[in-house]
Order: sequence, then structure tokens, then C-alpha cells
Amino acid sequence: MSEPLLNIISQTPIRPPGLTKNSTVVEIVERAFLSYNSGRLREALTVFVKRMLQPECTIGMSISGALTPAGLGGSCFVPLIEAGFVDWIVSTGANLYHDTHFALGMTLHQSRPGLDDQQLRDHKIIRIYDVVFDASCLYDTDAFYRQLCGGDEFQRPMSSAEFHYLVGKHLSKLYENSGRTNDSLLVAAYRAGVPIYTSSPGDSSTGMNIAALALEGSKLVLDPNMCVNETAALVFDAKQRGTSGVVIWGGGSPKNFVLQTEPHIQEVLGLPEAGHDYFLQFTDARPDTGGLSGATASEAMTWGKVDPDKLPDSVACYLDSTVALPLFTAYALAKHPPRPLRRLIDRRAECVTRMKDAYLKAKS
Repeated sequence: MSEPLLNIISQTPIRPPGLTKNSTVVEIVERAFLSYNSGRLREALTVFVKRMLQPECTIGMSISGALTPAGLGGSCFVPLIEAGFVDWIVSTGANLYHDTHFALGMTLHQSRPGLDDQQLRDHKIIRIYDVVFDASCLYDTDAFYRQLCGGDEFQRPMSSAEFHYLVGKHLSKLYENSGRTNDSLLVAAYRAGVPIYTSSPGDSSTGMNIAALALEGSKLVLDPNMCVNETAALVFDAKQRGTSGVVIWGGGSPKNFVLQTEPHIQEVLGLPEAGHDYFLQFTDARPDTGGLSGATASEAMTWGKVDPDKLPDSVACYLDSTVALPLFTAYALAKHPPRPLRRLIDRRAECVTRMKDAYLKAKS
């Protein structure tokens, strides 16, 4: 007689012990996050800790939505980078621009939604939902970028990863002997050698300042061709050495940019590959409206973005990133020791050369 279906599809009986005032994040996740999106968060954390943090896996992250203004750069991304839990990043330019406020010692404030925006404008106060800050943060950050990017070091075309590495180097000096704890994503990535790419370099205040400098004769250009080839080369190298996993926070252009690495390798360059091995996404968008077009795990698989044999290790959690990210960070840090830093920023040229050689050989 065949085994009852319930025994096949069931996992753990839902009979959790009561939480207490002393319950840790790990206990809360493992004992109380059993079903619905809390269950998906627990599954994603399990895949991340048990599979993706293995030594052979290279981990890419995409970041969209206004996460750094809410302080999640310092509270979450910095610890993840320092622990070696992320190896390369694709972010919106806005997140990196606002991250710079923290690196420059500026202050953003908690407030509340529903404020009188005309009154805020009259008083030169900027609002991002319930985050507020003085408009001088923008003006002073603009001035920092224009002065920095006007220097000789920046007078050439470069990938966005090299640009952010150079920015991080200069920002890192501001922390030396300042007594401040690092709360900057850009600085943490510079120190750890984690390359940060921007999929749309012109779509941020940083891009606007670079464009303004071009009117003055600046030779700085963030070359998207370099970014496309470098990110694909990092993934190609990862799959030659082991496995590749992606963690997607939100959606937007960074989501596609971190995923299109595999179609670039397979479809465009014609190199044998099957897709990313691990795929975790945290989003409040819906696939039926087109907001997740091409990026649910099964749909992404049809594009070659995800290895079809690895779909069981793909988890979509429909949860606000500002809720999921702190839990994700605390749980991962508690469950897994730090990994050695890969310092992929130092290996970009080597990886591109290896992918280029394979491409030209396949094409000939």
C-alpha cells in the first residue's frame, strides 16, 4: 500500500512552544515562523545559512527601495559584508547616494508619514515617507561628489564597481580617528573588497552630478558595458569554481541586473551554463501586475536565470524588506560563523579575461 499523501507533503507538526521574554531571534524564527510569509522567511533563511553560506558559493545581492535612508545600510548590510555573507552587490544609485550622508556624518531623523509637505518644503526639509532630513544633506553631498569626481583619479571611463570602490576609499578616510562606528555600506564594501554596481548610473543624484561635471569637460564616464561584462564574469567564475546564489531585496533594475548575468553568459555569449543555483527574493510586488516580470523563481528559470534543477532551493518571500532584512541579518549572524572575504573587486579583470577567452573560443 502506498504511503499516505499527508506523510509525503507534511514537514513538522504545528505544535510550537510558547515564546518568552527571553526568546532569541533564532528561537522566534524556528519556533514561530511556521506558515504563510513567516514560513517562507524561515525557508529562505534555512537555504541561506545551510546552502548559500557554504564555502563554494558566491553570493550576489540586489538592493532597491529606500533602504539606506532608513538606516538599514549600517544596521544590516555593513554586518553582512563584514561577515563575508555577500560577495558582490547591485544597488540603485539612490541607496548609495543616501548612504553617503551617513559616511559624511550627516543626520537623518525618524518622523511620521502624513506631514504637511508644503510646510516641509518651505522649511527646506526633505521627506522619504517617515524619514526626514535637512535639504543641506543633499547640497553638501552634491558638493562632495562634484569635488571628488573632479579629481584626476576619476578622469577616465570606469565600471560603476570601480567608481564606488574609489568613493569608498575616500569616505573610509573620514572614519579614521573620528571615533565613529562605520555605518556606511560604501565604506564596508571598500574595506571588504566587495564590488558594488549600479545598473542605471544616471538614475540618481550621483549620476546627475557626474553629468554636470561632463558639461565642464570631465572625462568620467560610468561605462554600462563594463558593468554588464564584469557582473557576468563574476558569475561565470563562480560557476567554474562552485555555485552561485542571489539574494534580491525589492525589485527594480537591480533585480534584473543581478539575474541577467546568466542569460548574458548563455544566450548572448553562447557559453554552456544552467543558471544561478540559489535564488532568494524579498518583495511586496505581485507577479500578476507585471511587477515581478521575469523574476519569480520559476519564471526566471525560463529565461535561464535560475537552474531548473535547483528550483527547490529558490524561495520568494512576500514581505517588506525593512521587516525581513533585520531578521535575516540577525539570524544569519547567529547561525553561521564569518566566511573568508573573497575580495572580488581585485579579481574583476581576471574574471573578465577568462570569460572573454571562453567566448572567443566558442565563437571561433
